[in-house]
Amino acid sequence: MSIIQTIIIAIVEGLTEFLPVSSTGHMIIAEKILNVESTEFVKAFTVNIQFGAILSVIVLYWKRFFQSLDFYWKLLIAFLPAAVIGFLASDYIDSLLENVTVVAIMLVLGGILMLFVDKWFDKTTEDQTMDWKRSLKVGFFQCIAMIPGVSRSMATIVGGMTTKLSRKNAAEFSFFLAVPTMAAASGYKLLKIVKDPTGISMLSDNLVSLLIGNIVAFIVAMIAIKFFIGFITKNGFKAFGYYRIVVGVAILVLLLLGVDLSIL
Repeated sequence: MSIIQTIIIAIVEGLTEFLPVSSTGHMIIAEKILNVESTEFVKAFTVNIQFGAILSVIVLYWKRFFQSLDFYWKLLIAFLPAAVIGFLASDYIDSLLENVTVVAIMLVLGGILMLFVDKWFDKTTEDQTMDWKRSLKVGFFQCIAMIPGVSRSMATIVGGMTTKLSRKNAAEFSFFLAVPTMAAASGYKLLKIVKDPTGISMLSDNLVSLLIGNIVAFIVAMIAIKFFIGFITKNGFKAFGYYRIVVGVAILVLLLLGVDLSIL
């Protein structure tokens, strides 16, 4: 990957990681458009620049993130379902990361859901405490996001809203849950690379790309989080639903017309 390609993909990651539009799906689409070859490093890069996005959550919410052991217990409960399923199905999930058709279909289906989610889950309770039952339910919803194009953010926010959390509280818990989830995914991917005989040399050869990617993702993610919380609190999710549908349908039409999505 060139430096320009690295920066563009990192911007896409930072913008979309915490929005309900699927960061993985958008990065796959960006890679196809930029004609980035799907090498082992590119797959690792797509996962590992999430470290930058993770850091943005910790910096923005550091007072709330470093609070009590009970807080970490709730995060662990919510994290476990995806950790188990992700470990067992990692190879299958990797195979889906190259499938633009799957991404497009999931964008459309998720977009339709976004149009109605505010109406379906418009009732919140006075008690907005994140107990273990709410945490576990959000954790199972997160597993759906292993399908590229679904969006981890969308799945976990909807999961939180089904427990009658407010949009704001559901979104913020989604951000917190992203930290252990994305750290585990990135760390596991990094471990697999290091165990490979050529893995360390591959990382050292591409160290500049990894550093630039994480720095760009960190800066852009901080901006995106601040925008997202204010926007959904005031306007809800419909705009994201329409966006997902338009992008997904456009990709499906291009694929049906036999258009090669890579720029050669």
